[in-house]
Amino acid sequence: MTFRKITPKELDERIQKEDKIVLLDVRSAEKYKEFHIEDSQVVSLNIPKTEIFDLEEGAELSLLPKDSPIITTCTTGNSAAKCAKILADLGYQVEVLEGGITAWKEYRK
Repeated sequence: MTFRKITPKELDERIQKEDKIVLLDVRSAEKYKEFHIEDSQVVSLNIPKTEIFDLEEGAELSLLPKDSPIITTCTTGNSAAKCAKILADLGYQVEVLEGGITAWKEYRK
């Protein structure tokens, strides 16, 4: 399975016009609490990448919708891409925020 990459600009445009965006932040809970993408249109979830890498049964993947796209993000996009591949293989519709939170912050300056 493959996944698409989207730019911070594309994500911003989607937030402006779409009903709901599911954003999966795979950074640690501490980093997530420090900063994450928030908007009334964004359903922001935090499942640390280690949980996705291990994918123990009963991991919090029940939170993830299988019927709508999920955008994964991390600090730079690398871990998010690894997680996206795992999720895509499990049948999720996944996209990756190119450049991660770092690129998002740059874009939103």
